[in-house]
Amino acid sequence: MTTTDSLQKLLSELSSKRFRNYGDDFLLTWEKSRDQLEATLLVAEILRELYTNNLSAKLFESGVAVSWFRDKSTRTRYSFQSAANLLGLTVQDFDEEQSQITHGEAAKETATMISFLTEVIGIRDDQYLGEGHTFQKQVASAVQEGFKEGILPQRPSVLNLQCDRDHPTQSMSDLLHLKKKFEGLSNLQGKKIVMSWAYSPSYGKPLSVAQGICALLTRFGMDVVLAYPQGYNLIPELERLCAKQATKSGGHFRITHNMAQAFADADIVYPKSWAPYGIMFKRTRLLKKGDTKGLLELERQALAQNAKHQDWECNEKMMKLTKNGRALYLHCLPADVSGVNSRKGEVEQSVFERYRFELFKQAGYKPYIIAAMILLSKFEKPKQVLRTLLNRRAPRLMA
Repeated sequence: MTTTDSLQKLLSELSSKRFRNYGDDFLLTWEKSRDQLEATLLVAEILRELYTNNLSAKLFESGVAVSWFRDKSTRTRYSFQSAANLLGLTVQDFDEEQSQITHGEAAKETATMISFLTEVIGIRDDQYLGEGHTFQKQVASAVQEGFKEGILPQRPSVLNLQCDRDHPTQSMSDLLHLKKKFEGLSNLQGKKIVMSWAYSPSYGKPLSVAQGICALLTRFGMDVVLAYPQGYNLIPELERLCAKQATKSGGHFRITHNMAQAFADADIVYPKSWAPYGIMFKRTRLLKKGDTKGLLELERQALAQNAKHQDWECNEKMMKLTKNGRALYLHCLPADVSGVNSRKGEVEQSVFERYRFELFKQAGYKPYIIAAMILLSKFEKPKQVLRTLLNRRAPRLMA
């Protein structure tokens, strides 16, 4: 199949999706319809095809993409920058330490001030349970008000680059990886994926990757198993949401506290550490109070609790329990690899090395997913926009 044929096929599939009113923002996957989610995957595939074949995807002659990271990041930060650049936007990192926020400026005011020439604001705010998603909604509300009142000439889109509830750019990238590996979304129906807690010698990792995976894949008829030791539950309302969505999609959702039972006959495994819901809840309260002593004690307790579960490791013995001993291993990276960057960690070195290049492929979809979210949030007729790009056939790189 030629490049043109492949792109025309993807455009034809896009036409079958009802994705009007995609929305100005992408904050939570469960706020989007299944057609909107599938449209995001298709647009990401089209943009990837254009880039691979040296065709420009530049849609903006000018405009800013604000990168607002309230936590450290490698993959998501550079994926956002790459996505914005792909579409023709200039990235501006917003550093709170260099802003008037440190002098008490409200988020509402800041959001408006950085939005005059801005097309999209990507926000990562995942450290404090109950805070990140709320902050992103505040920013979205502020730019909406500024646009409505005529202060802003355009309404910037707000993208969730990870919060306390969801990590949609990660889970959507993972879904596209699965779509490619299993040759279509329909082939994911009934496939067993295990989202499992795994041991880490660190403290305070967000719950949002696990919540994002379970909340998204229960929409696609998969047999989703959430595994964790007693006390490491996710946000209770989101666990209930996953069960409800699985029933609606014809899939299954269950929780187990036995890693080996979870891995049995699994098609896909996703072992990843996160902090217990109860610990993260306490952590947020202590941070708000500025209780440094209390935070140190909480960290000591959390690490001691983690240490009791060092057997929760994705090792060769566990992998042999999976379907034909060859389940697909996923991780959002960076992983805690036993004997490499930690004495004991989430995954055994031999397992990680065997899947290293698959993990790189998994990560490689994220720039296109983010670019697709930007495109769909900014253009009412994305199919026409993409067809224009295809017909223009402008080279990205002049040979």
